[in-house]
Amino acid sequence: MAGHSKWANIQHRKGKQDAIRARLFSKLSREITVAAKLGDPDPDKNPRLRLAVKEAKANSMPKDVIDRAIRKAMGGDAESYENIRYEGYGPGGVAVIVEALTDNRNRTASNVRSTFGKNGGNLGETNSVAFQFERKGEIHYRPEAGDPDRVMEAAIEAGAEDVHSDEGGHWITCAEDELGTVSAALESSLGESETARFVWRPKVTTPVDAETYEKVMRLVEALEEDDDVQSVTTNLEASEEVMRAYAES
Repeated sequence: MAGHSKWANIQHRKGKQDAIRARLFSKLSREITVAAKLGDPDPDKNPRLRLAVKEAKANSMPKDVIDRAIRKAMGGDAESYENIRYEGYGPGGVAVIVEALTDNRNRTASNVRSTFGKNGGNLGETNSVAFQFERKGEIHYRPEAGDPDRVMEAAIEAGAEDVHSDEGGHWITCAEDELGTVSAALESSLGESETARFVWRPKVTTPVDAETYEKVMRLVEALEEDDDVQSVTTNLEASEEVMRAYAES
């Protein structure tokens, strides 16, 4: 795994699924409300809201919960949130980027710093690790969208940069500022995508052994338990055997 981003690839532990699901819905609802408040409440007229709703649907969020989050913004009683990025290093020198959506900058900064410290990491200054990553747009289609050649052709015509296909589907990468354009172009040829989101892609990865992998994942999971944290990305690299053993532990 070359990176740990958004909620994809989260290694769930037994007994925590319900809590994780509830926390995920809370984070998605917050993003939907903020997107609707900052722009038009109609997803078709608000790119950020459209992406947030697509992400929510991909994670099986009920329609009434999505609608409620949008209505909250329209009611004018939604809290004022700001996007903040934190950067630091985890165990084994693994680079970590944390993106938060908070109504209290001091609270969030204190919590994130404390979580890094308690889990063998160090919170750094802004841009202390971001240079090791690239900000990209990522669009995911299920395998049924077509064979790799067809998807590749559609992606090239849409202006995408790269395509990776495997048993999980097709992962299409594009420039950050072209996500909306590429996503719309792909819909005309492949239909609606499963997800379309912004991601941090590591330029270089940090290989880790099983012990270090477990320590880094503890840090990631602890950060993701914070209601203000929207996503955590790392540049760790581990073997399939190490990841599988951790997921089954």
